[in-house]
Amino acid sequence: MLSIKVEQLSEEVESLKETLDKHSLRQRKRILEAKERAELFERANGESSHVLQIFDDEAQAMQSARSSSRMLDEAFETGVAILHKYSDQRDRLKSAQRKALDVLNTVGLSNSVLKLIEKRHRVDKRIAYGGMIITVVLMVAFWRWTH
Repeated sequence: MLSIKVEQLSEEVESLKETLDKHSLRQRKRILEAKERAELFERANGESSHVLQIFDDEAQAMQSARSSSRMLDEAFETGVAILHKYSDQRDRLKSAQRKALDVLNTVGLSNSVLKLIEKRHRVDKRIAYGGMIITVVLMVAFWRWTH
């Protein structure tokens, strides 16, 4: 079940990476085309500082997108590591359970014997509590009778 979730997450990450790469490529093309236009306009007009400001804004947006991509990758890797640790822990617990059952079977105690022991323990507990209650009731009755 965990491997299916990991597989789904990895497919989603790959899809997001492809989308981000496509967007990055389009953005780079736009920036390159805009720089070329700015150079042409600069040659014609001699002034293109506002166009350079647009490029700076676009470059910052691209840097932010790359940073977001890195953060997504790190979050994905962390999630995968956590799922693997949980899987390992589950395997260790299953192994410990199997070993405990093997030890019990080796000793000769089966599940039915353990259930009988637990049932006997519950009955003994009820008898003990019942005896305590009867003793307290008799003591209170004796105390009232004598006083």
